[in-house]
Amino acid sequence: MVRTRIAPSPTGQDVHVGSIAAALMNYAWAKKNHGQFIIRIEDTDRTRLVKGGEEKMLDTFNRIGLVADESPNTGGKFAPYRQSERLNIYKKHAEELVDKGKAYYCICTPERLTKMREEQVAKKQIPKYDRLCFSNQKEIVEQVKERNLPHVVRLLIPEGQVKFNDVVRGEITIDNKNLDDQVLLKSDGFPTYHLGVVVDDHLMEISHIIRGEEWLPSTPKHVILYQAFGWKLPVFAHISLLRNPDKSKLSKRKNPVWTSWYLDKGIFSEALLNYLALMGWSHPEGKEVFSLEEYIKVFDIKDIQKTAPVFDPVKLEWMNGVYIRDIENEDLKLKIYEFYNKKYPEEIIGKTIPLIKERIKKLADYLPLCEFFFKPPESFEIRLEAKQALLKNMKEELEKISEWKANAIGESMQALVKKLGIKAGEFFMVLRVIITGKKISPPLNESMEILGKEECIKRLGKLV
Repeated sequence: MVRTRIAPSPTGQDVHVGSIAAALMNYAWAKKNHGQFIIRIEDTDRTRLVKGGEEKMLDTFNRIGLVADESPNTGGKFAPYRQSERLNIYKKHAEELVDKGKAYYCICTPERLTKMREEQVAKKQIPKYDRLCFSNQKEIVEQVKERNLPHVVRLLIPEGQVKFNDVVRGEITIDNKNLDDQVLLKSDGFPTYHLGVVVDDHLMEISHIIRGEEWLPSTPKHVILYQAFGWKLPVFAHISLLRNPDKSKLSKRKNPVWTSWYLDKGIFSEALLNYLALMGWSHPEGKEVFSLEEYIKVFDIKDIQKTAPVFDPVKLEWMNGVYIRDIENEDLKLKIYEFYNKKYPEEIIGKTIPLIKERIKKLADYLPLCEFFFKPPESFEIRLEAKQALLKNMKEELEKISEWKANAIGESMQALVKKLGIKAGEFFMVLRVIITGKKISPPLNESMEILGKEECIKRLGKLV
């Protein structure tokens, strides 16, 4: 059975788009193989937890459509799915390793560890624990048990090499002498990432670990842990991290990185998933636009690329524009209506869709283009003080129109341009700004038809 997982930590404002990209691969691989996709919350770093972060993250996964088969919300046979509720499990497994001679107690103070590492760096040595406590283990075990002395549990790195295969990176070999005796269980009873992730992945029967390449250096320690417990290794696939268009690491200093930011701007969840699917993978037919169902059908982890993918918000908006143009007008009307919390009349929104559908790339683009349909402009992008005579002529001509249709409005205004002998560009720029407040707007005649004769003449009348 294929079982995959995503294990985010609630230490930020929301789910990073890079985490969604990784989650998408995990989700697709599970669904392709009729398996399960699990969300597990790794909340053992108590100093960095963000209040409400877990709820926000789980909500985002649901919003974007990556619904877990098992999670803190849905439950499952391997519950709990929140690490802070599994501390007794980690303690039991850490003690098991100590009993097997695969781990040991350490009572060194932070001050001693800091001094030790400073001396190692000064000698140009690899900073790692010097095994002082391991060499005195019998005595230290007695102190810990008799006096309840604060301690951590460290992994005993064996001699030799670690070898494992990565679907993306190939076979990897690491000399154990370069690895540190990693802390597995902290003195407060919370596990480090390394113990927690290995124990949870095994107990939850995770078959494939598809995660970011930042965890690749930790994987040899995880392999040693699997071997120490006598457990079968899962399949590893370490994917490249997303980059900015300038190839720098994707960070919130340069571009928004939180998934909800894009959804809140009116990027369709389907479009965002489609775009993220192209991060480190290519459709076998070279397609750029495809559905989640199609992605699941053609995706294979062996096709994941090593090259660092570029996350470009401009390209994402382009793709979302493709989705907008492909959607039925009625559906787009409802999306816009709900996006603005049903604040604006649904009927008017529906009438404006044909005017703006080709112009917008996300739902948040709608109101800047169309706000004038719902309220008169409060400011104007050109000065109108010296245009009084022209405005009066416009108003009088518009009042003569009996059938208020776009073509009739256009013909009437073109006749007035000819009668006054002025440049059409200047004339229609003035009229556009009076009606919309802006130099650039949806098609003017059609916009005036939607606004209605009374409203258009009223807007002119205020300025005459």
